[in-house]
Amino acid sequence: MPASYEVGQEVQIKPVVERGPSLRDVTVPYVGKTGIVSNYYWIAPPSGEIFYLYTVRINHSNKEIVVYEDEITGTSTAARNMRSHQTAR
Repeated sequence: MPASYEVGQEVQIKPVVERGPSLRDVTVPYVGKTGIVSNYYWIAPPSGEIFYLYTVRINHSNKEIVVYEDEITGTSTAARNMRSHQTAR
């Protein structure tokens, strides 16, 4: 399964629906903010599932956070940019 987002793509941090407190709650101050994917990598535990992790530079700051794939979503601006980039090829 390929990564859902590419380096340079604009994404928005979204809330994660989970039960109980979690270490993933660190993203809460960034929910709703946009940023640019600066890197991504994957892990494949013995269960065979592949998990993608993304480093996102938050817009208008020097902050970078690492998020799971389900904590971000592509922005409409990014979707337009990706389409125009693909048609330019």
